[in-house]
Amino acid sequence: MVLLLLLVTLIGVPLLELYVVIAVGHAIGVLPTVALLIADALLGAALMRSQGRAVWLSARRALAAGRAPGREILDGALVIAGGALLIAPGFITDVLGALLLLEPSRGLARRLVVRRFTRRLPRAEWVRFGARYRDGDPPADYDAESSAVDVDRQLDR
Repeated sequence: MVLLLLLVTLIGVPLLELYVVIAVGHAIGVLPTVALLIADALLGAALMRSQGRAVWLSARRALAAGRAPGREILDGALVIAGGALLIAPGFITDVLGALLLLEPSRGLARRLVVRRFTRRLPRAEWVRFGARYRDGDPPADYDAESSAVDVDRQLDR
């Protein structure tokens, strides 16, 4: 599965980009296509700079408020990914990069990333005096001496 994804990314995407650039070139001409790609990259760089600055300020505010800037760090990673996609020549990667740089669509991407990686985290159970509480917060009278354990390791015993 990973090999297939790697092949599609390294071979399929550039071929598709080349096809789209050639098709746009045939439709509007070579010079307008090149000008559009350059303008697209410059606009993307400006958008990346402004969104990166906004994410940075948001992370600083979160730290100043005393909370962990988890959402802001993920937003920063998505802004960097969007900028990298804008650097790659082509219209498809530019559209995807711009979507990662715009706040509403970045919020959707953030939710997808969180959902994808949350499924991969080990499930935990809370153990309190032999009673087990799975997949949720511990009860209100949770004993601080108890600890969360990996369910898979616990079930293997």
